[in-house]
Amino acid sequence: MTDTDPIETDGAPRTDNPYSQGVRAGDTLYVSGYGPVDPATGEAIDGDIEAQTGRVLENIAAVVDEAGGDGLADVVKVTVYLTDLEDYERINEAYGSRFGEVPPARVCVEVSRLPEDVRVEMDAIASLE
Repeated sequence: MTDTDPIETDGAPRTDNPYSQGVRAGDTLYVSGYGPVDPATGEAIDGDIEAQTGRVLENIAAVVDEAGGDGLADVVKVTVYLTDLEDYERINEAYGSRFGEVPPARVCVEVSRLPEDVRVEMDAIASLE
């Protein structure tokens, strides 16, 4: 069995729910789902879907950085959860501008509701070789 290490950082929202911000298993990092929550306030940010998408990706990058990675550059897989697929194209623009020439693999699904009634949440897998 692979040893696992929890990853915790003040750079991403903390919760008192029973899960880790991220878990490192060997060279693989599994990042929990994040909405557009400001880690300093613990509150969802105001702003359009592009701003919310940016905040989500900043939260993911902070966990990757804390695990010894290089932010979004090490992300290999993302799952995007949207409450309205009408936001899909706008999220794609904000999302695409954050990744290089080889963006990670991705799944995008519409869900009926997300915690705190945010419009977008993402989780990620990163390779920390």
